[in-house]
Amino acid sequence: MTVTADRQSPTGTGLDPAPAPPAPPKERKRRSPLWAKLSIGLGAVLMVAGGGGVAATKLVVHEATETIAVTDLTGEAKKTVEEGGGTDLEGPIDMLLMGVDARARWAADSVHADTIIILHIPASHDQAYLISVPRDTEVEAPAFEPSKYGGGTVKATEAFYWGAQNGAGWGGGAQLLAKTLKKSTGISFDGAGIINFGGFKNVIDELGGVRMCVDQQVTSKHIVYVEGKPLYLADARKTGKTRKPVVHKVGCRDMAGWEALDYARQRYGLKNGDYDRQRHQQQLIKAMATKATSGGILGNPLKVGSLVKTAGKSLVLDTGDIPIEDFVLGLTDVAAADMVLLRTNSGTFSGNSAGREVFNDISKQMFEAVKNDKLDEFVLDHPEVVASEK
Repeated sequence: MTVTADRQSPTGTGLDPAPAPPAPPKERKRRSPLWAKLSIGLGAVLMVAGGGGVAATKLVVHEATETIAVTDLTGEAKKTVEEGGGTDLEGPIDMLLMGVDARARWAADSVHADTIIILHIPASHDQAYLISVPRDTEVEAPAFEPSKYGGGTVKATEAFYWGAQNGAGWGGGAQLLAKTLKKSTGISFDGAGIINFGGFKNVIDELGGVRMCVDQQVTSKHIVYVEGKPLYLADARKTGKTRKPVVHKVGCRDMAGWEALDYARQRYGLKNGDYDRQRHQQQLIKAMATKATSGGILGNPLKVGSLVKTAGKSLVLDTGDIPIEDFVLGLTDVAAADMVLLRTNSGTFSGNSAGREVFNDISKQMFEAVKNDKLDEFVLDHPEVVASEK
């Protein structure tokens, strides 16, 4: 049975709703620029999808400030004024986007960053690049006092976990991951965002679904059907009823939120494992951007407001002090069609002498190009880093 056979919303079927993100310190709440609010899922999506008019974007800001948690996610990895950071849109923009699988029954300090994406917008502000960082990449995480972590060799996904310990929470997890990636790649960040996977589902449903192209048949490791309804495997087992597999079959089709998200989360059974999953996650972000623009959503203030409210329930963001008007005018030339999907290690496993995944020389050069805002030139010289759209 394919996932196209049932378009039901998982609401009430055992798929946990997205838990409310940890409340940020009140003193950190401030005016949030559009690029911060529209990060991850809705974020990288609507931000690079192009503006819907000044009036609409002002409404977005008003609505989003009521639902989006704002806190420091970049910490010591925040871009300095010397590196091009500041209160205006002059120069390139680099953001760290993190996705976590935080179900309601899981503690805030027990999650890993299963999706790690660096969003780079060059100084020209007419392009957007998404670079996925493999979750199992071996990195050196520095000591982090807020979580009482002493530092060590970990997987990239684990840096978030260790930063969240001892009450540091999601903010601490993001800060340690950002600090770790800065050490590994040399990239500092203008901002960052966290969204849980449930948030992706809700945003996609608010969009009315997205069109995805499955390039390899894969059976879900997370969700099964019980009486035609999608349930997480653990919840399905509790019912004691017959379970049927969710099989994502090759082909292009419209997908509901749970279906698109489940497909983008699969890595076992795919030819290139996590690299294929990274590519599918990038495709999902682009599909969301395309749906938002093609469906006329960005031109309808009411739809935009509803969409941001939905996303805001699952977002934690690090905002800067860039005035919203400046940002809108500066990035309206970036559209969904201008999003370029890039992959580290040319999309295949690259290991060290111990058999652990590391960044190869080409990937290190790509990060250097991001840091120096030379990514356009690098991509022309290294087309192998561009991920396939299908």
